[in-house]
Amino acid sequence: MIKKVIFVGNTSWSMIKFRNGLLKRFIELGFEVTVVSPSDNYNQEILSLGCNYQKIMIDNKGSNPLKDVKLILDLQKIYAHIKPDLIIHYTIKPNIYGTLAARLLNIKSFAVVTGLGFTFINDTFVSKIAKLLYKFSFQFSNKIFFINEDDRKEFINGKLITSNKTFLIPGEGINTEFFSPEISVNSNEEFRFLLIARMLLDKGVVEYIEAAKVLKTKYPSAEFGLLGYLDVENPKAISKEQMTSWVDDGFVKFYGSTDNVKSFISKSDCIVLPSYREGISMTLMESASMEKPIVTTNVPGCRDVVDDGINGLLCEVKNAQDLADKMEKMLNLSDAERNTMGEAGRKKMINEFDEKIVIDMYLKVIQSL
Repeated sequence: MIKKVIFVGNTSWSMIKFRNGLLKRFIELGFEVTVVSPSDNYNQEILSLGCNYQKIMIDNKGSNPLKDVKLILDLQKIYAHIKPDLIIHYTIKPNIYGTLAARLLNIKSFAVVTGLGFTFINDTFVSKIAKLLYKFSFQFSNKIFFINEDDRKEFINGKLITSNKTFLIPGEGINTEFFSPEISVNSNEEFRFLLIARMLLDKGVVEYIEAAKVLKTKYPSAEFGLLGYLDVENPKAISKEQMTSWVDDGFVKFYGSTDNVKSFISKSDCIVLPSYREGISMTLMESASMEKPIVTTNVPGCRDVVDDGINGLLCEVKNAQDLADKMEKMLNLSDAERNTMGEAGRKKMINEFDEKIVIDMYLKVIQSL
């Protein structure tokens, strides 16, 4: 019987941000839970849930094979000490190297593919190596979870895995009780758009800026906000200098990062995410759950959350003019029409993406072992 479980992620922040409800539920059910992740400001929150915590060093953006071999050995040492019944890995390096470490000790493991990151989706030598490593390591995983159908098909069609080992879950789940509608009084009566994401080119930040420039001339009272981490370690990161230049031009406002995203969503009229691809966007799910209409791209991980014309509008990827057109259409809808969209979005989140649904799926697969 499985009672001792390890969860492995590439940041402690992501374990709290995306898997808080899952970890709490496992604790409530009597599992002994250990989280293994690099140390950051969220270690204490992991401990406060009742989990054990083990620090691990992961070079998330590096491709040094010696560091990767060391990661396998470090994980193997932790696994051998804890002796878990099951290990659940998230993101590319834990998925690949954690799975191999678990195999060396004959411990059951799951891999959760939370999205196809920069390394995977770009056709480079490094991406080819990543695919080979996925193919090799995933033959040892007991089950491979995907959070959208497009990613699952990508792995199957690329012959990286066999379909019988895969399991589809609706994202990582959203706490619809916490992310519930709030009455927000907009004292200035301007229409507020908001993009919530890490400030990366792949999130469509440039397209959003271009759309804001187009719309600001026609609707000078409209507000175009950006919320999220700036200058992250990523080849596609927006620089602090570039963001300052955009803000100084007067087209957008940048709010930085926050632990209280709910308050920013509440004060917005429409959430925008022109991303090039997602696993499934957590911010879109949170926003829809709070009855906010959405404008996003017609790509995997974004279109999963939005039924076009029902709870939001879909635009073409990497097309700033089409994005501006859809944002303008949203702005010109009546309050009643936008409210109807928002209500449809919340209903969709409750019926399809509530974290209770996701947790039950985890438990069903675990019981099958």
